[in-house]
Amino acid sequence: MTQRPVLLVTGGSRGIGAAICRAAALQGWDVAVNYASNRAAADAVVTAVKAAGGEAIAIKGDVGDAGDITAMFEAVDTHFGRLDGLANNAGIVDAPARVDEMSVERLDRMMRINVSGSILCAAEAVRRMSSRHGGKGGAIVNISSMAAIIGSPSQYVDYAASKAAIDTFTIGLAREVATEAVRVNAVRPGVIDTEIHASGGLPDRARDMAPSIPMQRAGTAEEIADAVLYLLSPAASYVTGAILNVSGGR
Repeated sequence: MTQRPVLLVTGGSRGIGAAICRAAALQGWDVAVNYASNRAAADAVVTAVKAAGGEAIAIKGDVGDAGDITAMFEAVDTHFGRLDGLANNAGIVDAPARVDEMSVERLDRMMRINVSGSILCAAEAVRRMSSRHGGKGGAIVNISSMAAIIGSPSQYVDYAASKAAIDTFTIGLAREVATEAVRVNAVRPGVIDTEIHASGGLPDRARDMAPSIPMQRAGTAEEIADAVLYLLSPAASYVTGAILNVSGGR
């Protein structure tokens, strides 16, 4: 068993997830890098973690698949023998659309990955970290979005609704396990310059929206990672059920 704390990052091969993995290594964590399909990108993050002094493995798994989630956590058990933190980062957007243009298939995929997947991952983490289950404690950080507050009309109302669900889930789970040595918090990123915008068909969204942000710029994945690592750290030992906006004032 490793002596360093172990962090599992879902969707850890790119964007915010990759930045969380790299930042965690610099702060003394070993890291399990979950990815859905791009093994080369995940391997590059593993290499970066090891260069920073941490141990790391890449674990393929779709958080929209309950069987994959189970296998992912079992892989962490086998390789590291412990789990101390979960960054519930994996999520999707879709092409801009009005609600009356959205298909049942789109909504099912959105909620299965962004909501059900995050809840199931957190449940697996609690089973390993909670004192109720014989664990030594730990921390979960869910990645929400300012969309949960703004609503993203005519673009991603379904995505916004999924992130609002994450906000509520964060508060509820935090109170549920507060006496079990597990802290649960969330970060709400604003407009962040990552590849996720291209996957939703708007590759220039971060640049185009910059003038509407009080700080007049998009955020970086590293700025989100810094907030996540704070909430995972002992410095946040009395913080649970909190949702931290990292949005440039938006």
